[in-house]
Amino acid sequence: MNADFPLLIKTLLTAPLQAVPDQQIISDGLGHFTYRDFSGRLHRLAGALSDAGVGQGTVVGVMDWDTHRYLECFFAVPMMGAVLHTINIRLSPAQIAYTIDHAEDDIILVHADFLPLLEDAMSMVKRPVRLFVMRDAPAGEAPQSTLVIEGMLEAMMTAAPSSFVFPDFDENLRATCFYTTGTTGDPKGVAYSHRQLVLHTMGILSTFGPMAAGNRFHTHDVYMPITPMFHVHGWGFPYAATMLGLRQIYPGRYQPDNLVRLIDRHGVTFSHCVPTILHMLLTCDAAAEVTFDRWKVVIGGSALPRGLAEAALARGINVFSAYGLSETCPLLTTVHLDPADESDVAARLKTGRPAAMVELRVVDAEMRDVSRDGVSTGEIVARAPWLNDAYLKDENATAALWRGGYLHTGDVGRIEVDGSLMITDRLKDVIKSGGEWISSLTLESVASAVTGVAEVAAIGIPDSKWGERPLLLVVPEEGAAPDTLPADIAAALEAEIAAGALSKWALPERIDIVADLARTSVGKIDKKRLRAMVTPG
Repeated sequence: MNADFPLLIKTLLTAPLQAVPDQQIISDGLGHFTYRDFSGRLHRLAGALSDAGVGQGTVVGVMDWDTHRYLECFFAVPMMGAVLHTINIRLSPAQIAYTIDHAEDDIILVHADFLPLLEDAMSMVKRPVRLFVMRDAPAGEAPQSTLVIEGMLEAMMTAAPSSFVFPDFDENLRATCFYTTGTTGDPKGVAYSHRQLVLHTMGILSTFGPMAAGNRFHTHDVYMPITPMFHVHGWGFPYAATMLGLRQIYPGRYQPDNLVRLIDRHGVTFSHCVPTILHMLLTCDAAAEVTFDRWKVVIGGSALPRGLAEAALARGINVFSAYGLSETCPLLTTVHLDPADESDVAARLKTGRPAAMVELRVVDAEMRDVSRDGVSTGEIVARAPWLNDAYLKDENATAALWRGGYLHTGDVGRIEVDGSLMITDRLKDVIKSGGEWISSLTLESVASAVTGVAEVAAIGIPDSKWGERPLLLVVPEEGAAPDTLPADIAAALEAEIAAGALSKWALPERIDIVADLARTSVGKIDKKRLRAMVTPG
C-alpha cells in the first residue's frame, strides 16, 4: 500500500532515471556515464558486494577521491541495507584505526593511493576487516601491499550480475556514518537513516530551488562538489543533484589548477566549498585564464570573510554563505538574496535564514530566547527532521548535544530584524576580555578586506590583567609588504571602532605575520592548535 511507502535512498533515483536517463555524470579522467549507466553500475556494485558477504547491517568503509565510484557507494551500499562509513582520509592513522573499530567496519573499499595510509592504520585496528581495492586503471594485478587484498572492485563488478533487487525495509534503518573531530577526545560517530537523508535532500531542494535571485539550485545547473565526499555526505548536494538529474562533474583529487579547468571546460554553475579552497582557486595560475561569471558557490564550514567575498565577486562568482554542522546533516541555514540587492556584499556574509523544516532559536544559558533585535546574542539551537539523533556509543555526549530537547550547535549568534541569522563566534572561540565578548569572526572579516591579506585568524591569548586579549595571525598575499600589514589592519579596525561597529576592546595589541595557519582534517582553521602554538606576550 502507498501508505507504507518508505523513504529510502533508492527513491531519489526514480525521477532522473525516468526523465533524463541520458544525462551525464563525468568523473575526471575516468569516464562519462549516463544516469542509465550509473544505475547499471549500482546493480553490479551491489551484486559484487553481496557476493563478498555484504548484507543488511554490514558496515562498508570507503576511502577514495571524489569520483563516480564514491557517488555509487553513496547509493548502492545503503540501498542494500548496509551502512556506508565514509572514512576521513585526512585523519591520522591512529584516528582512522579508532573510527574503523568504533564503526565496526566489516569491509573497506580503498583506493590504491590510500593503501600506505591504511597499512599504518590497520596495524592498530583490533577487528577483522576485509579489503577490496579500487584503482583508476582497473586492469592489471592488485597493487603491492603488506595488507591482504581480497579482490579488485572493478573486476568484481564486471563479473557480477547486471541486475540486483534492492529491497524495501524500514526507512529508519541506519544508512551512513562518519566521524567528526572535536576539541577534545576521540572522534565522535555521527549516523543518519534513510529517512533523514531523503528528508535532508528534499530540504536542500525546497530551500535552494525557490530562491528569487541568481543563487538558486535548479535543473539547468551543472554541478561539481569541491567538498570532500567523506565530509557530511559532501554536504548532501550529491544526493540532491542526482535527484534533480543534473549533469555532474566529479573532480577526483583536488588540485586547484585542474579544478579551475574543469569549471571552465564543463561550464560548471554550482559548487560548494570552505573558504580556504575558494581562496586557493582564485589565486592559482589557471584562474587568470578563465571566467567565472556563471559560477555559484556556497561557502560553509567556516565564515565567509569579506575580503574573500569581494575578491570572488570581482571575478563574477556568485558567492554566498550557508551554515550547518556534521551533526545537522548538515544544512541549517543559507543566504536568500534579494534580486535587487545582489551586489550587497554584507548580505552574502550573513549566516542566512533557516532552511525548510528547520526550527532555529538563539537562547541564553537557561534556554530562554534572546531578543531578535540584531544585537542580543546567545547559543544557536535547532530542530529539524534530519538532525543526528545520537552520537554512536556515547550517551553522555548525546545528552549534552540534545539538552533541553534542541540540538546545541556550540555557536554564538544573533537574529537580525529581517529574520536572518548571523553567527558571531564559536562558544569555544569567543574572546572574553575584561568582561567584554569580542567576536573573532568580526575581527577576521574586517582584516580580510585589507589589501595584501590572504588569510587571517583571530584568537584569544591569556592576559594577566584582562583575562584574554585578541591576537590576529595574518598570512600575507604573495608579493604583499608584510612589514606594513599590521599597521594597515590596525587602521581598518580603528575605523570600525570609530564608526561604532566594533568595541574599543576589540583592537588587538598584537598582529603577527605568519606563513600559514593550522587546519583541521576538513580544511577549517584549527584555532585550538593556533592557541597552543602562540606564545603570550
